[in-house]
Amino acid sequence: QVQLLESGGGLVQAGGSLTLSCVISGRSLRVHAMGWFRQAPGQGREFVATISRSGENRLYADAVKGRFTISREDARNTVNLQMNSLRPEDTAIYYCAAELSTNYHAYGSRSPEEYGSWGRGTQVTVSS
Repeated sequence: QVQLLESGGGLVQAGGSLTLSCVISGRSLRVHAMGWFRQAPGQGREFVATISRSGENRLYADAVKGRFTISREDARNTVNLQMNSLRPEDTAIYYCAAELSTNYHAYGSRSPEEYGSWGRGTQVTVSS
C-alpha cells in the first residue's frame, strides 16, 4: 500500500516563504506523477501544481504561477513544494497526491479525482 506524508506547514507572514515536503512509502516515487492540492475551510480541493515522472514537465495553477515551485527527488522518494511571496489567500491545508502514470513525460491531472493516493495534509497559514 502506498502512503504519503506531508510536512513543512506552519504560520508565516505575508511575503514570506515555506517549503513543503512529501515522502512516499510502499511504492517508488518514480512510477507516479505527483500533485499538490489545497483546501480552504468550506471549499473543495483546489489544484496547485503537478510534476511528471520524468521531472521535465511541470504545471501550475494560475494563482501560484511564478511564486511556487514543485520538484522531485526520486532517490529519496520525496516531492517538494517551495512557496514564495505567500499571500493570505494561500491559507489552506495542503495535500500531496500520487497518480500512477505510464507516461514518463506527462504531468498529472488538474482533477483530484484522478489521484489514487493522498496524504493527510499539512496546514499553511499566512497572516497579513
